[in-house]
Amino acid sequence: MEQIFAPWRIEWVERDPAEKQIDGCPFCVLPERENDRDNLIVARSERSFAILNNYPYNPGHLMVIPDRHVGEYETLTEAELLDHARLKQVAIRALDEGLGPNGLNTGMNLGDGAGGSISDHIHTHLVPRWHGDTNFMPVIGDTSVIVEAVTETYDRLHAGFAAQPEATVESDDRAVRFTFDAIDAGE
Repeated sequence: MEQIFAPWRIEWVERDPAEKQIDGCPFCVLPERENDRDNLIVARSERSFAILNNYPYNPGHLMVIPDRHVGEYETLTEAELLDHARLKQVAIRALDEGLGPNGLNTGMNLGDGAGGSISDHIHTHLVPRWHGDTNFMPVIGDTSVIVEAVTETYDRLHAGFAAQPEATVESDDRAVRFTFDAIDAGE
């Protein structure tokens, strides 16, 4: 039997389950907490935020999520839709700056039948991809191999977001902030 060495998983194994219990929608609860870094929130805009996935497909697997609890994409307001799209643009640049992937998979699971674990609060997945990052492990072994601890990925992505021209950085433990200008009808 082959073994996969993942020393960062000891934090998950030794965690106090009661401490990590979330009452309610995690996409509503986590942004309300004090320490963005502890909750993996790496960037915020006026109406959305970017958070690292706790169970990533690849290092840097981000989700961009509207602040408002909404399950239907078509019910986003124009301001929410634009803010969400702009934060996705910044996130793509930050992923490129912080991790340098060869490409990205992006997508949304809309509705219960789409297979997402949280269907009542929409979110867009951004999954960095590298040449050769898919091998037999997920296909035959039904096992994902994550090559970097999520806290190290957080630091790299925080730096990637901080490098963006629109960024405001308070500290390493706070999400990088973005304020987007109102859209000009001529753009």
